[in-house]
Amino acid sequence: MIDFKNVTKVYADTVALKNATLHIDQGDFVFVVGPTGSGKSTFIKLITKEIEPDEGEVSVEGKPLSKMSNRDVAFLRRDIGMVFQDFKLLENKTVFENVSFAMEVVRCSKKTIDRQVPQMLSVMGIEDKANNFPSELSAGEQQRVAIARAIINNPRILIADEPTGNLDPETAWEIMQLLELVNKRGTTVVMVTHARDIVNRMNKRVIAIDQGTIIRDSRGGDYGFDD
Repeated sequence: MIDFKNVTKVYADTVALKNATLHIDQGDFVFVVGPTGSGKSTFIKLITKEIEPDEGEVSVEGKPLSKMSNRDVAFLRRDIGMVFQDFKLLENKTVFENVSFAMEVVRCSKKTIDRQVPQMLSVMGIEDKANNFPSELSAGEQQRVAIARAIINNPRILIADEPTGNLDPETAWEIMQLLELVNKRGTTVVMVTHARDIVNRMNKRVIAIDQGTIIRDSRGGDYGFDD
């Protein structure tokens, strides 16, 4: 599904990722942990081809990203959903419109949008918020909208970058249960986080990065850092 083979990325004099080799299976749920500046964001950007490695190869679904045309990269990114700490919702659009926008981008019909968006909002538990704007929602509700938008087109991969960072513990756990539901539907989930309690509680695979080096890749949910 996702393969890193001897991948190194350097910014100026800083080694962001060094000789990283790993494989993530389709349907896996992976936490990426480590101190601030350890290389986690670089790891994510390499998967989406926002940046390219200086050495080594990144492949997604068996396809080396270095050999992809711009058109191929555009299609790759359609197959990757993204969720962020700060939600990144469109403030001038309603909940329904925020989610439907992702479908409009890939040219889904209005009939399909009108059928699928309410279903997705129901799965996320926010069907009664369809006509609200982001400013009218709680942080947890906004993140539910962001997840709905990220998965409405059934991506094979969901990348979640600190998705619980702005949430209280109870709401954060609700969001994690939604992400686990997404994973059980077959989507590969890669989540960057500093939330030690969530990592330890979820008992999933953990990839730990420190100073650009993958220092641990294990199953069993051990955060392992003091930050």
